[in-house]
Amino acid sequence: MGLTGLQPGISTITAAPMPAHRDEWEERLLAHPTLLRDIAESVGGPFHLMYPARVAMNIKAFQQVFAGKGVVGAIYYGKKANKSPAVVRACAENGAGVDVSSAGEFRAALAGGVLGRDLMVTGPAKSQELLLLAARHRALVAIDDLDELARLSALGSAHGALGGAQAGARALLRVLPPGSASRFGMTGDELDLALTLIDADSIRLEGFSFHLRGYAVADRAALASTLIARCREARGLGHPVTTLSIGGGFGVDYVPAAAWAAFREGVNPRWFHSDRAPQPDSYYPYHCPVPGPAMLAAILEYEDLGDRLRAAGIRIAIEPGRALLDRAGSTVFQVQGAKTRTAHGHPYRILTVNGTSLSLSEQWFDSEYLPDPVLWPQRPGSVSPTCVGGSSCLEEDMLSWRRIPLPRPAVTDDLLIYPNTAGYQMDSNESAFHDQPIPPKVVLHNVTGERHFEWELDSPN
Repeated sequence: MGLTGLQPGISTITAAPMPAHRDEWEERLLAHPTLLRDIAESVGGPFHLMYPARVAMNIKAFQQVFAGKGVVGAIYYGKKANKSPAVVRACAENGAGVDVSSAGEFRAALAGGVLGRDLMVTGPAKSQELLLLAARHRALVAIDDLDELARLSALGSAHGALGGAQAGARALLRVLPPGSASRFGMTGDELDLALTLIDADSIRLEGFSFHLRGYAVADRAALASTLIARCREARGLGHPVTTLSIGGGFGVDYVPAAAWAAFREGVNPRWFHSDRAPQPDSYYPYHCPVPGPAMLAAILEYEDLGDRLRAAGIRIAIEPGRALLDRAGSTVFQVQGAKTRTAHGHPYRILTVNGTSLSLSEQWFDSEYLPDPVLWPQRPGSVSPTCVGGSSCLEEDMLSWRRIPLPRPAVTDDLLIYPNTAGYQMDSNESAFHDQPIPPKVVLHNVTGERHFEWELDSPN
């Protein structure tokens, strides 16, 4: 994808365009003559938009893959990806559970309507409070080490089968992938020992779990396939094993393939303010040819994994975070000021917006959030290379170091809408630095029979 409408030479300091895939609801939002401005004036600062109807669509897309492959599956939303109560409610309303890693997340999921038995508890060296909640509410706990197994076993013995006939706390054993240096999971020897230590009166072992970095289909399918034998072994010891969790890491396709290829081919320090280009290997893969549900389908198809799971009577669990939030939210900033500077002999614009890059987390991982923000209102003009800074006193507070080819020069009070930020961008590094309030989440709801939205502030349950 080339740049058009630029003066000769300016293209050398302007990043390749990275337009995000856009849903129908986003088109309606951008076309509405007043809604974004109304929200901005009501909130009085930057804000995040959430569209839970898209979360429901994403859940159903994964469920359709399970149904189409004839595999029993369970979805646990990785809550760490976004704290919004609206997302939890969408899970409760659409048959998805929630993956939690703290007592606060556990309680928030319950408050959102998710039943305890539909919670997966993950993370290392879990607190006693979290294990106690899991035992009381019959949540499924992914055990990370032998000490944790002993602590959960004691709780399982104390609480027994609350409200049911089955004894013991529900558990999976988390597997350390072969050759991995991860701090999570148990080695083969530790798994063997764990199987001998489990007392069926205190622990109900329901299976195994693992998590892999990256987005390789074959690696996930291969490890899941080897763990089928582990499941059979555990059943032979009398454990009611029925579940294999393959974790999260389902890719999201943010931008078209051509845009991603053009960026990767041309990226260089001259595209960035102060020539501050991240390392080439630091970027999230913003184009994913087999994302989300399609990736799940490919895993189940790989060497007939789905058939093998079905034959063994094993359900597969997944823990997607980002993939359930795909195109379910955006982040909106208002331009507070603009100035012109030069780089390599060519002019460009520097914007300051009414928030900080702490609300766009990728910038704080030595990387850059690449989907281009949309300038609103949408008006004709000439392409303007533009970087975007936050309102703090920190030189490093840049939302976009790269010079984005905005369709016209931005001015004070314009809005910048960063697309598809619901997955990990909104919450990971939030801070009230400079005593600025943390941006609120605004939930959009469709109005029956109309093309516009109703909106409300996302609030605790």
